[in-house]
Amino acid sequence: MKQRLLLATLLLRPNEVVGSNELAAMLWGDEQPASAAANLRTYVRGLRQSLGGGAPWDGITAAAGGYLLRVGPGERDLDLFDAAAARGRDALAVSDVDRAEAELSAAVGLWRGAPLSDLPLRSALARRVAQVEERRLLAEEDYAEAVLALGAPAEVVHRLRGLLDRHPLRQRAWGQLMVGLYRIGDVAGALEAFRQARHALAEETGLDPAPELTRLYDDILHHRPELAAKPPTGGDGPTPVTAPAPAPLVQYPEQLPRGVPEFVGRSAELTSLDALLDDGARRPTTVVIAAVSGMAGVGKTALTLHWAHRVADRFPDGQLYVNLRGYDEAGAVSPPDALSGFLEALGVPHARIPSGMEARTGLYRSLLASRRMLVVLDNARDSAQVRALLPGGGGCMVVVTSRDRLGGLIAAECATPLTLGVLTAEESMSLLASRLGTGRLASEPTAVTDIVEAAGRLPLALSIVAARAATHPTFPLGAIAAELHSAEARLDALADGDVRRVFSWSYLALGQDAARLFTLLGLHPGPDLTAAAAAALAGVSTAAVTPRLRELTRLHLLNEHTPGRYAFHDLLRAYAAELAESSEHADERAAARQRLYDHYLHAAYRAARLLQPQWPPIDPVPPLPVPARRPVTDHDDALAWFTAEHQALVRVVRQAAENSFEAYAWQIAWSLNTFTAPRGLWQDQLATQRVALAAAERIDDLAGQAAANRLLSRALTRLGDHDAAEHRLKRALELHERLGDPTGQAQILHNYCELCYLDGRLDEALAHGREALRLYRLAGNRSGEARTLNAIGWLLATTGDYAQAIESCTEALAQQEQSGDRNGQAATLDSLGFAYDRLGERDRAADCYERAIQLFRDSADRYHEAETLIRLGDTREGMGDQTAAAAAWRQAVRIYEDVGDPAAEETRRRLERLAPS
Repeated sequence: MKQRLLLATLLLRPNEVVGSNELAAMLWGDEQPASAAANLRTYVRGLRQSLGGGAPWDGITAAAGGYLLRVGPGERDLDLFDAAAARGRDALAVSDVDRAEAELSAAVGLWRGAPLSDLPLRSALARRVAQVEERRLLAEEDYAEAVLALGAPAEVVHRLRGLLDRHPLRQRAWGQLMVGLYRIGDVAGALEAFRQARHALAEETGLDPAPELTRLYDDILHHRPELAAKPPTGGDGPTPVTAPAPAPLVQYPEQLPRGVPEFVGRSAELTSLDALLDDGARRPTTVVIAAVSGMAGVGKTALTLHWAHRVADRFPDGQLYVNLRGYDEAGAVSPPDALSGFLEALGVPHARIPSGMEARTGLYRSLLASRRMLVVLDNARDSAQVRALLPGGGGCMVVVTSRDRLGGLIAAECATPLTLGVLTAEESMSLLASRLGTGRLASEPTAVTDIVEAAGRLPLALSIVAARAATHPTFPLGAIAAELHSAEARLDALADGDVRRVFSWSYLALGQDAARLFTLLGLHPGPDLTAAAAAALAGVSTAAVTPRLRELTRLHLLNEHTPGRYAFHDLLRAYAAELAESSEHADERAAARQRLYDHYLHAAYRAARLLQPQWPPIDPVPPLPVPARRPVTDHDDALAWFTAEHQALVRVVRQAAENSFEAYAWQIAWSLNTFTAPRGLWQDQLATQRVALAAAERIDDLAGQAAANRLLSRALTRLGDHDAAEHRLKRALELHERLGDPTGQAQILHNYCELCYLDGRLDEALAHGREALRLYRLAGNRSGEARTLNAIGWLLATTGDYAQAIESCTEALAQQEQSGDRNGQAATLDSLGFAYDRLGERDRAADCYERAIQLFRDSADRYHEAETLIRLGDTREGMGDQTAAAAAWRQAVRIYEDVGDPAAEETRRRLERLAPS
């Protein structure tokens, strides 16, 4: 800080000796230490080292009892500003408004906020800074004059509103604002601006507006013609008016969650955020970062979302939001995962998101460089968690919330700190009044004061107290205040605030069943759960658990964020988990976890068999004797269930493995794979199968290891790591051989067949396919036999042996039609279409393709549907039907975009080939 003050003082007086006494006064004021002179020399040495990049630098020299900073022409941005502003004024003087606007725009664009705003300025330095600020304000007013002359009053209105909020005594700016409002048709707004100016002048100076401002008010009142905009001068003739070019199709994410409906107070903090936003508008190439910090439960998220919704229209390219869950031990969001979510929201297909952290960050920053967006990074753990999520440039604003002070972000990224304290007493009472009504508060003012103080004026605590009072309208507030202060309800304070007292009081107010449910819910990994999962934890029926969930939501201990799905605030989750550890015996915790994993396994396994009935089944852990389950009953229900539970299942797999329930972990991962694989969610498949494999190895479960190795290989294949994929296939094959499982061996060889085909090893692929066929026939697995016949047929077709290919696929299709394997039929018809197309029988090929597409669609296998649509388009193009070809390819593009596959780009090139040149 002292070195920066020293540099600022010297920079404001370049090429001039500044005395040591004056510098000491700037640094320490009237409280100079005895070692001030020695300290000053130390700071100068440090500055020389810093400015010299670690080597001594001679730009600062000692001279005549002080120090001098040598600055060359154009080295200070302030000098560049003054020169551009002077050129702009000269252009205005000769009515060259185009040049004036360009120069003045460059001048004001050099500013990055108030000068030296983050340094403690002594009076002498503050006066110099005020002079610089005055030059800036004059340039802003000159720029407004040029823009008005060019006929862009809306821009003037936008800029001057922010300027006048900070400097309400600028009468010239008030006049320009009035003219701008008049010219955009807001006459009432122009007249109101005059009244605001008059009020501000009277309040702060006791003076009336200048005669010029009063005359302008009169002109507006009477619509005098001289107020109308005049065409800009300069140039050889009128500028033709042209229609704007059509805008490119871009995505405008609007990810902000719902704000608090009864938000109260925080006017100073809202004003600070508004000022930062206005500063950012004047610095179009700089990212403005607000670091909102404070103790847990203080309302950081509520404030940020309230403000963000209020200013959302100031960000035309949308808003990005992520809850980083920095203090959620079970699921803190890593920077790569947060970047992945943002990139998807910005329109990047999942498969095209780079795997490396640096590449993801680079792509994210490139996409935001030309956009004006609001980025909200909520519940960050520390500066390191958010640094990669900061845009690199452009007109974006970032708001970070955290319990951490984010000192690293403030120091290194120039974030502006906004520390949030508890509410004032008045704001706290307003919060209670919004929930309980002013009448109830007015009848017991002493009790209200006691509640406010006992809750520590913490918004989260006050909300819980208010919920308690609201659900018991007949309870005197004095009794509720007394409960808050009772010794039985006092627990040790949380590390970052006296919140546990309020949580424990609310917990003790619950009925016995609801209190135990609250405790058990702390064992769930999140991010949310259903009533069925809650029932499993509690060991009761869904009907029995529903009233307990309602009790928790009434008291704001749980949030039903979407119908039927419940989520904790992260503090409450931590509190519930702590209660579970302290109040439940270890065997009771283990039993509850087993019930939870049993619920997820058997619901997921049932859904998996409906989604992929042709997959060879596994032997799941036997179900526990629990109250009646409500299983999914058809394919659509299974798909909907997995869609809703996908994120929870990923966490459950990890948590089950960590808590020594390894069999549940790998079997839930196997079940989840029936959902992730057809949707192309290869990263999720990779992560869960790695956990599954480690879990199965810990308990020496050979079947689990074999399954996890195979599914891990499938993910690695799709992600392009063929060497690792082949290693896993070989390991899986070895395990199935040890198990004496011919069906498992055949399945591995079938997958091996595809991997060899992708690597161009066709002879090896055919050998693996024929061995898989032999093993399937040995095991009597007709479904696997048919699918392998199709795979062999496809390979034969790719080698040009179309007759043998058709024979193999026709045999496969007959078996699949007999067994009802509709997805298998689709794949075989696709292979037949390929063979017929190569033989020139395009009508027959198109028929096979269309039948395959319908079957893929019926089984929700969109990935393979898209592949077949591409081949159908190729066939239609060969038939000369370009319209039908284009229609098929467009459908494929839409599917690839939905599943995030890079094949979309190649398909677009097919469409471009059809476009007339």
